[in-house]
Amino acid sequence: MYRLKIEILTNMKKLNSKVQFSISDTPLPHNFIAEKIILSCLLINYEAIEITIKTVRIETFYFINHQEIYKAIVEMYKKKLSINVFSVNNFLKETGCLDKIGGTKVLLELLNQIPNLVYLEEYIQLIQDKFLRRSLINLGYEAINSAYITNIPLEKILTDFEKKSFRITNELIDEKKLTTAELFSSVFLELKEKSLKPELPGLASGFYDLDSLTQGFQKSDLIILAGRPSMGKTAFVLNIGENIIKKYKVPILFFSLEMSKEQLIYRLLANETGISQTRLKIGNLYKEDWHELKKSIQNYSRLPFFIDDQPNLTTQDIRSKIKQILFEQNKIGLIIIDYLQLLLNSKLKSENRVQELSQITRELKNLAKEFQIPVIALSQLSRNVENRINKRPVLSDLRESGSIEQDADLVLMLYRENYYNSMVEKNEKITTAELIIAKHRNGPLGTVELSFQTDPTKFLNTFLNPL
Repeated sequence: MYRLKIEILTNMKKLNSKVQFSISDTPLPHNFIAEKIILSCLLINYEAIEITIKTVRIETFYFINHQEIYKAIVEMYKKKLSINVFSVNNFLKETGCLDKIGGTKVLLELLNQIPNLVYLEEYIQLIQDKFLRRSLINLGYEAINSAYITNIPLEKILTDFEKKSFRITNELIDEKKLTTAELFSSVFLELKEKSLKPELPGLASGFYDLDSLTQGFQKSDLIILAGRPSMGKTAFVLNIGENIIKKYKVPILFFSLEMSKEQLIYRLLANETGISQTRLKIGNLYKEDWHELKKSIQNYSRLPFFIDDQPNLTTQDIRSKIKQILFEQNKIGLIIIDYLQLLLNSKLKSENRVQELSQITRELKNLAKEFQIPVIALSQLSRNVENRINKRPVLSDLRESGSIEQDADLVLMLYRENYYNSMVEKNEKITTAELIIAKHRNGPLGTVELSFQTDPTKFLNTFLNPL
């Protein structure tokens, strides 16, 4: 350890040069016996070769001679040559690699192993585990070395580290991929289970007509909720978030780029207690209000509702926050972003906002797919709506609509007639609202009728749950 510290200090003194250090005395994770057993299986059984080649790369083996032997076997397999200890020996001799592996005696030593084809996949998994650990260690040293080079932007170091670590994670996931037959079998069992207890395949929003059309919010879906300013977008997603977290008890992550945490808390308390936001903000509370407030605060304190109101938020920031919550909570049920046009693609803002937003929507879709979590992103509508007689929104009203329309799985649009016509239900506390399903990748389009309450701002089902 002392020697390592001296090495680090020495390298730090080398100006304008890359810092390189490692623990050369410590061998990287590997399993010598497992590698030998796998190679011995390959030399005596053709089926073992077919199984191994599908998942194991050359660099998965730790020892150079094992890599060369495996490389030769792979090449011979592709050329449809006979594979046994003698043919592999001749192939290595012809390619000038026999001496590199240590000669014929190394091949013959492999035959001394007791090949167990029953446990071949377990041995493969074992050496893959060691390979991924070596990859992680190398990535760690690479990050350390990069951190010493001050002319490399910190954001680039972190981004590169995240990309490479994600690659390692994907390799770990790939090991667990199911075959087509296994997938069909899994789906069949899932259908059988659902038939015994019918339920929505996705997260129920709590709005019955909407859930009937969408079958709930599906994992990996990017959902866009669009509307003109003050149409009630934030109120609607808060209502959805409340319904989901109370029913499923799953963590919800709310990124608020427009409103502060405190403002959202006031809204949540108003919804829960029925006390108007106006009275809450000015502190005009009655004696009986305090009991309701205390009860609501206690209820919400037990719920995993996370609010992030960080300004100048990027998609990279969202990714990092998701990983943090997943580490703490092991699961996230829903991600809400309020709103899309305030997101940045990176700390360095692009001159072409359309291209930047296009990249953002693609990354949000990738996030939803990567983490298998539905993502709801709020979006503003363009002013073109105001110039039409019929002001019900359509897909082309989305600001920078091309990329949003393309990447979204579900596009919902809020419309309230009394927003434009003050004579409609003017004196009513509860008015009507429409939720237009303008795009649905995996289902029908349609319009859902809702009730809208002005204070506290809240959306309600028009009819009671038929179930």
